[in-house]
Amino acid sequence: MPDLAWRAAVSALGGSPVDTDIVARYSEPHRRYHNLTHARSVARDAVTLVRLSGNERAVLVLAACAHDVVYDALPGTDEQLSASWATDWLTRSGLAPFAPRVSSLILMTIKHTADPSDPVACALLDADLAILGSPASDYDAYASAVRQEYSAVDDASWRTGRSRVLTSLLDRDRLYLTAAGRDRWETQARLNLARELDELRSLPGSSL
Repeated sequence: MPDLAWRAAVSALGGSPVDTDIVARYSEPHRRYHNLTHARSVARDAVTLVRLSGNERAVLVLAACAHDVVYDALPGTDEQLSASWATDWLTRSGLAPFAPRVSSLILMTIKHTADPSDPVACALLDADLAILGSPASDYDAYASAVRQEYSAVDDASWRTGRSRVLTSLLDRDRLYLTAAGRDRWETQARLNLARELDELRSLPGSSL
């Protein structure tokens, strides 16, 4: 669970773990994909992608646990509020010196770009996109869940916005920043993204 991983990482950095509302936040009823399972998966996968020191690993886990702790389907705002949440709780745990780094990592998930020389950031971003490289059935469940999270958006606007996101991802030379991420997920991710884009373009009334 994210709360256990968060507390363990706080302890690893020499802080004093305190009870947070992380589980309650990830359990909010409007979440269909960005929930406890997602947070747990990102924290689990991220630490397997690169070799890190103990402190770097703990910082990575903290960022993974908190990166979607605020989620209201408001891109940019959600990440900024999640970074603020992490800063607040790290300060309460006596880890204020680590807060800027954790916050900066969370904010990198807005554009999903990072300096290739920053293995912690690269691992976080790759793990966050791991679902793109999952088997087709799992990918379809993810895409459906995200659509439910954006249920307030009408179908035409969703097709336009989602298609823009998919196209921007497919236009990247590399979806994944770590060698391990590319080996695990790159090929399948491109197949999944292209398939969803084709499906959106084929929907009745689509002008894409």
